[in-house]
Amino acid sequence: MTEAYLNRIETAVPPHDVHAAFAAFARSQLADDQRKLRILDRMVERSGIAHRYSCLAPGLDPGRDAVDAEGLYRPRRFPTTADRMRLYEKHAPALATRAVDKLELGDQRDRITHLVVSSCTGFSAPGLDIDIIERCGLRGSVERTMVGFMGCYAAINALKIARHIVRSEPRARVLVLNIELCTLHLQETSDLEQILTFLLFADGCAASIVSADPTGLRLDAFNALLTPNTRQLLTWHIRESGFDMVLSGRVPAAVQEGISGRADEFLAGNRIPDVDAWAVHPGGRTVLDAVERAFALPPSALAVSRNILRRFGNMSSATVMFVLAALMDQATAGQVGCAMAFGPGLVAETMMFRKAA
Repeated sequence: MTEAYLNRIETAVPPHDVHAAFAAFARSQLADDQRKLRILDRMVERSGIAHRYSCLAPGLDPGRDAVDAEGLYRPRRFPTTADRMRLYEKHAPALATRAVDKLELGDQRDRITHLVVSSCTGFSAPGLDIDIIERCGLRGSVERTMVGFMGCYAAINALKIARHIVRSEPRARVLVLNIELCTLHLQETSDLEQILTFLLFADGCAASIVSADPTGLRLDAFNALLTPNTRQLLTWHIRESGFDMVLSGRVPAAVQEGISGRADEFLAGNRIPDVDAWAVHPGGRTVLDAVERAFALPPSALAVSRNILRRFGNMSSATVMFVLAALMDQATAGQVGCAMAFGPGLVAETMMFRKAA
């Protein structure tokens, strides 16, 4: 059976660091509740996030005027879902093209046979897949697959699809794109749990190549773990005024309970001490803490995930690819790794990999 390899990963983020501006906006939403403000300030300080990037340029005073420089997110006049989708159609192709350009495909772009795109923050048709083919000069015969609305674990599913393609068509060369513009879905609310959710998410894109060429990371095995009775803890619905996310504060405890004692189900014959590299999606500092406790990992095991969280925040499906890109640069031949991401369900999607020679 032909093996599939994740050959290269390149990443891109928009130019606007909005972490401080969004925190100021969050405080403005709770100005009349000192207890909630104290909790918010404490959670921001402990978040483990220093920077988050957005396609929206921040406004001058998000507490009183528009949150963004263009004046689209004004108090009591936040954009509709249609408005946000227009922003997605404008900004997503440009960010995706930047990431693909960094792959420097050159005359190899004609070798791309398949395109797999994951995104849960915007939809249109003809959509991002067609935009990428046209903008990046790919052949019109490229086969396209869209992985939509799966949330943070969608990148693992996109890689799984790419692996199936290469194993069935050894000459295939798959371009995988994971792009999210999470900040478009900022909402006005005094609900503290929802506000804390906004303070995690950011925009970002990863572009990668999967083929039978034996370089990079060999994609060895995939698994999914569904935690019963947790589907209400992480939800993502399309509403009149954007996409409405609920990320319960009980998610970290559910993650820890869901994966504890189940390593045999997704480590493909390896034991926890056999895993040299952990590419865990940084859904938040407490989620990483939960994984660390569940597997009794040393603090250094998730250092790369924590660094990505600090530098970029949670970019939904793109985030675990940022972690994998950093680990790919550090890993030595033969090292075994486990990638893991969490999303609605509550589901943990996992992937075992090995660094090629």
